[in-house]
Amino acid sequence: MGKYCSTLTITLLFSTCAIFAQPKNYIKWVNPFIGTERMGHTFPGATVPFGAVQLSPDTDTIPYSSNGKYNPDVYKYCAGYQYGDSTIIGFSHTHFSGTGHSDLGDILVMPTVGKLYLNPGTASNTNTGYRSKFSHSNEFAEPNYYRVKLLDYNILAELTTTTRVGLHRYTFPETDSAHIIIDLVHGIYNYPEKNVWTFIRVENDTLITGYRQTSGWARTRTVYFAITFSKPFKTYGIINGDKLIYKGFWRKFNQNTNFPENAGREIRCHFDFSTANHEQVLLKVALSSVSTSGAVENLNAEAPGWDFDAIKKEGQEQWNDELGKIEVETLTDSDKVNFYTSMYHAFLSPTIYMDTDRKYRGLDQNIYTATNFDNYTTFSLWDTYRALHPLFNIIQPKRNVDMVKSMLAHYSQSVHRMLPIWSHYANENWCMIGYHAVSVIADAAVKGNDGFDLPYALMACVQSAKNNWYDGLGFYRELGYVPEDISGSSVSKTLEYAYDDWCIAQLAKKLDREDIYNEFTSRSNNFQNVFDKSIGFMRPRLSNGSFKTSFNVLSTHGQGFIEGNSWNYSLYVPHNPDALVSMLGGKKQLRAYLDTLFTMHLPDEYFAETEDITRDGLIGNYVHGNEPSHHVPYLYNWTDTPWKTQYWVRTICNLMYQPKPDGLSGNDDCGQMSAWYIFSALGFYPVAPASPNYAIGSPLVTKATIKLENGKTLTISTQNQAKNNVYVQKVLLNGKPYNSYFLNHSDIVSGGEITFIMGDKPKKLM
Repeated sequence: MGKYCSTLTITLLFSTCAIFAQPKNYIKWVNPFIGTERMGHTFPGATVPFGAVQLSPDTDTIPYSSNGKYNPDVYKYCAGYQYGDSTIIGFSHTHFSGTGHSDLGDILVMPTVGKLYLNPGTASNTNTGYRSKFSHSNEFAEPNYYRVKLLDYNILAELTTTTRVGLHRYTFPETDSAHIIIDLVHGIYNYPEKNVWTFIRVENDTLITGYRQTSGWARTRTVYFAITFSKPFKTYGIINGDKLIYKGFWRKFNQNTNFPENAGREIRCHFDFSTANHEQVLLKVALSSVSTSGAVENLNAEAPGWDFDAIKKEGQEQWNDELGKIEVETLTDSDKVNFYTSMYHAFLSPTIYMDTDRKYRGLDQNIYTATNFDNYTTFSLWDTYRALHPLFNIIQPKRNVDMVKSMLAHYSQSVHRMLPIWSHYANENWCMIGYHAVSVIADAAVKGNDGFDLPYALMACVQSAKNNWYDGLGFYRELGYVPEDISGSSVSKTLEYAYDDWCIAQLAKKLDREDIYNEFTSRSNNFQNVFDKSIGFMRPRLSNGSFKTSFNVLSTHGQGFIEGNSWNYSLYVPHNPDALVSMLGGKKQLRAYLDTLFTMHLPDEYFAETEDITRDGLIGNYVHGNEPSHHVPYLYNWTDTPWKTQYWVRTICNLMYQPKPDGLSGNDDCGQMSAWYIFSALGFYPVAPASPNYAIGSPLVTKATIKLENGKTLTISTQNQAKNNVYVQKVLLNGKPYNSYFLNHSDIVSGGEITFIMGDKPKKLM
């Protein structure tokens, strides 16, 4: 009680203290089901902020391929859960949130009663396997807690977590045939060859250990585990489904029943109990990247007892602490749910990747100790450099520095001498383009969050940008652009390399390295080399210097762009919008371009072959459901009609973010989509990370209090806030008129108050 009463006078009664000092409950405004259908690909399960264990139901077993070809239906199951499904196959411990590709789904657990099945069966007939029907009316989720009734078995399943441990609580009916299935074959984006090896040991009648190694998006990924039960199992079986010709001399044993170890590629287990009516059987699953002993240590350190409710409460207190970094008031409850759910999504990843003793598996598969930082993984950098990491630089700066240190550790372990591109679980999967770790590093340094080795970081950035073998980079350095006839998505690569080079220049400037600054400032102008003045769009060039002749500015397929078209990507010059204005012919021309982009119609045929772009994420030809265009609404600030930024930002917030399962317009992509909403709801956005400036938009909140790590507080307030009052009439900074469409990072981290006066008519600020 004293923790909350320390600032109150001692004359207050204790009951009064309790009334006035209760911590605020932010988790009640989070809806984990937002984005669990269509392209949102989030998961509704249990996890703590940035948790290594992200424990959630999986609702089907869609294979990655069918008849030797990619199965497009698997794309819906990137996070394992689809709201429209009616069956659950079990609860696995690792998930990505909102990625357009996937992996993970490790250590699936499923409780059953009755006849024993060791295959999941089919959704159309759950009697053929261990899966169960469920209903959303018997399902509930909130941060660090998930509950569902498994209708086929009359079992209530409840999940909660610590950082490295998943805790299950199953309430069984009375039966002599209760089973807990552990499926080590199951995975997300699965295929027959994905499991490289699995190994399991029954240490005693309540503890089992083992590991699973897979080759998927991460091609060498090993997850060690320790599982303990709250009551001894009566019998057990570990079944290897491999069709092996050679079985060695293990063949002399019956390994399927009560035999304490097994190994293979297709291991499924069952542990059997007798239960009284409403008896609760709990199990804890601890993960480690290092060893089974590391998993046991994680279990003992984080969840030594069996108090499910206490662990749930502790995790929810962690969520309240993190969500409380920004306290908002909004016009509607829906806006508040959208805001705090976005905060929740933004704090799901990157994820902690080290044991409680600070050991972790490195990129070279050796074991390291994180001596002066917390090690993280799950770096979806093509997405998250844009807004998620800039958001962390405001409300999670210390954590973001640890993420930078994790990236530098990755670099030090890389035989390629490359900063991470898209990395997870001690692997580089090389997904997407650019070398956007340099943006994250430079953004942190420029904004004063430089608690890492800056000279080493600059060296790592420069080396990454000079690796000629990487994705057309040698041709980019030689020609000033990536040629389409040599390396596909060439325009996107050229534009993104140019932005990254500008980021390196900003880091070099901070370190007074004029030589590097000049070199990379020059490289950052390479966007000009793919602009075709004759048509006014970015266009792919060939190695002979000519522009590609067969070209369609609307198509997202085979035109030199990745997950986008020329209409959107031609605006990707975030580090130099003034040059973009000049190339297009002036402010009026940029305004006309943007007006057309937002109001034209893009026929389905132009994005039919691009999974990450759907009608749900489009406004005209503007693609909000995918990341390359996220800065575009703010570009009106460089035209003669800056209030159009305010109109379109508010429109996007209202159309593309809604508190329902299909309420996201595209993949959340590890928090990027949500970070865009958080910034935009607060009234500003980082158009060019590594710049200290933010472009002003249209704040959605009526008030926001940002609690900064430096002990200061920034209050954002709005006057005359209303549904139709989307236009900023005036901005006050600490009570004084602020005549600019841009905020500086120092304005934010210095604390104080920013006041937006709103109205229903456009008005120029300057």
